Amino acid sequence: MTDSTTSELGLVRTEYFTIDRLVLESGEVIAPVMLAYETYGRLNAERSNAVLICHALTGDAHVAGINAATGKDGWWDSMVGPGKAFDTDELFVVCSNVLGGCQGSTGPLSPNPATGEPYGLDFPIITIGDMVSAQARLIEYLGIEKLLGVAGGSMGGMQALAWAAKFPHKINSIIAIATTAKHSPQQIAFNEVGRQAILSDPHFDNGRYYDGKAPERGLATARMVGHITYMSDESMAEKFGRRFRESTSKQKFAADFEVAGYLQYKGDNFVKRFDANSYLYITRAVDLFDLAGEKELAATLAPVCHASFLVLAFKSDWLYPANQSRELVRGCKLAGIDVTYCEINSTYGHDAFLLEVNEETHLIRHFLHKILRESAQGLNNDEHH
Repeated sequence: MTDSTTSELGLVRTEYFTIDRLVLESGEVIAPVMLAYETYGRLNAERSNAVLICHALTGDAHVAGINAATGKDGWWDSMVGPGKAFDTDELFVVCSNVLGGCQGSTGPLSPNPATGEPYGLDFPIITIGDMVSAQARLIEYLGIEKLLGVAGGSMGGMQALAWAAKFPHKINSIIAIATTAKHSPQQIAFNEVGRQAILSDPHFDNGRYYDGKAPERGLATARMVGHITYMSDESMAEKFGRRFRESTSKQKFAADFEVAGYLQYKGDNFVKRFDANSYLYITRAVDLFDLAGEKELAATLAPVCHASFLVLAFKSDWLYPANQSRELVRGCKLAGIDVTYCEINSTYGHDAFLLEVNEETHLIRHFLHKILRESAQGLNNDEHH
């Protein structure tokens, strides 16, 4: 395990854990499964201070510190570290790349043991629940019987909720940020447009593009569509307005608005770090996610009534609007769960969960201190009994 409690965490090494065999919710089996993960801080003697942070759609295991291999900062470095929201002076933080990903964990890019070639579309359909099942195996491997908390924003929040439903006895708290218990038709529709952009790229080749040119245009377009939904009308107006940028292009429909150039830049950079097949599989898993299914949300959450929930939403988030968080809070209350809800006034849209550091830090640090105190009291009571 990595001990990264130096100033601002310093260099962090990505590690790897192998699961011999994982049975998926569909009944299909992936064998073996590798998970890339990173840890921060120290696990205490009681093994009671561990928090799992789950990443969003295109994230990875590198949540904080400086990646020893790439030199890059973590995607939530402002929130994880000594004195930060997830205070590594007190907490042992774990983050893994999801099953189906392309940044160290087993996914469509990984070699299929049956052929030696990348799985491509032979990779089985996966769910958020499958991602969580793989994480549970990692947590068990790390010697942690019960997590102090599971936290995440967007798709990471879905994973946190899936932990509550699948492993209620293994958690003390859930922090669900800018997320939902299930996708709306509109949310599914945006993902479908992105998938169709990839599938219709002439280089997609039914997912067998690894020896040739990747479907870069399709994946870039998918990212452009996604990125529009991550911002708000107000943040785009403030950042770009209707300003034009300098362009030497002679094309009639060149990306001459600043906002258009920005989206192209985001799309072109994204294809350098992400696999198109992984994008298909992960967005499909997000769309399939339905925490309650045929049951009432309260009935699904009832087994985790001993845990505390912190649910955060953002007023300008139109991708995961606050009403979906409020519906989740209602389910928690009906299930008898101690739930705290805060709707943060931000203009950043869905991206606010990565950017509203001060507000989130105050709320999360206060919440986790409370859970730490309660956990310590519980351990003391157990000793006295």
